[in-house]
Amino acid sequence: MSALILALLPLLCPNSSMSAQPSAQESPAPRFTTGDASRYARMALECVHKEYPNKIAHVLNSKEDARTPSELTPAFHGCYDWHSAVHGHWLLVRVLRRFPDVPEAAAIRAALKRSITPAHIEAELTYLKAPGRVPFERPYGLAWLLQLAAELRQWDDADARELSRTLAPLEVLCAERIRDWLPKLTHPIRTGEHSQTAFALGLIRDWAFIVGDNAMIDLIDARARAYHLKDRGWPMSFEPSGQDFLSPGLAVADLMRRVLPQKEFGEWLTVYLPEIPKGSASAWITPAVVTDKTDGKLAHLDGLNLSRAWMLDGIAHALAADDPRLPTLRATARVHRDAGLAAVIDAPYEGSHWLGSFAVYLVTARGIGS
Repeated sequence: MSALILALLPLLCPNSSMSAQPSAQESPAPRFTTGDASRYARMALECVHKEYPNKIAHVLNSKEDARTPSELTPAFHGCYDWHSAVHGHWLLVRVLRRFPDVPEAAAIRAALKRSITPAHIEAELTYLKAPGRVPFERPYGLAWLLQLAAELRQWDDADARELSRTLAPLEVLCAERIRDWLPKLTHPIRTGEHSQTAFALGLIRDWAFIVGDNAMIDLIDARARAYHLKDRGWPMSFEPSGQDFLSPGLAVADLMRRVLPQKEFGEWLTVYLPEIPKGSASAWITPAVVTDKTDGKLAHLDGLNLSRAWMLDGIAHALAADDPRLPTLRATARVHRDAGLAAVIDAPYEGSHWLGSFAVYLVTARGIGS
């Protein structure tokens, strides 16, 4: 039996930090209230079963594959696309795990039970295993599916245990897809959108740490070192591209802080991002501005501000307490956090179907905590 399957046998893994090594300098999480949790939960509840509009990244093997999203992937067919549906469900689990008395608690449980059923997960497996679909949602959607699985495993709740058991076969398949792919991937993918490797590998590594899959951790660490250990002088002035929702440069640093010991990471960061000011409490880079929030691609920049904020928090979290770059990193994270969270309020559907997940990931410090 594989190490992965052995790791999946327990109904629930103990809560644990996702950092491979503790930081001497903890980054305080932004304040997250029950009211915030309620608002973000409503955003996800409004879309996880909203089938249309819908964008399918779909390989048709025959005319029989010309079917509706809910027929093709019945568990995750809402929120405009598969990966947004997955992390919309993650948002619901995250909120209810952290705020069990949130007013939407009953609605959240009902939504999760409606989506994650044995029949629905079997259909998802059938879809993913069809010819031509090995690259489906790789790596972004697969990483979020593993995050959903990890969140369920960390939630000490009877419903969560049942949902976790039901989701487990899809969890296994997604992990196997990553395990098969990474040794073949000769170069990292340095985009600011879904195909980026650094962000996805960070999420997957955190999942592996939670479930105790040391083989996956070792694989990711080896590939991250091969991809990025010799990176030098990343030009932040080249960012962002006009449709980014992830920073290609900061995401690499956020991955490597998981992989490298504190001292080695600090030295690596010096040569990777030498332009980070030292001893300054001013922001180093400025938030991106969205000129048309009804354009789904342009609206990506609102998500970029949120993901930049959590990546900067993660980088700061991994540095020594006396590192002179900390004031700049914190100030830069703060202005991006403020801009990103403000954009989530009253966002049109082009943003609301996914920005809530990014906001919750940030304000609950998911990448640097349990």
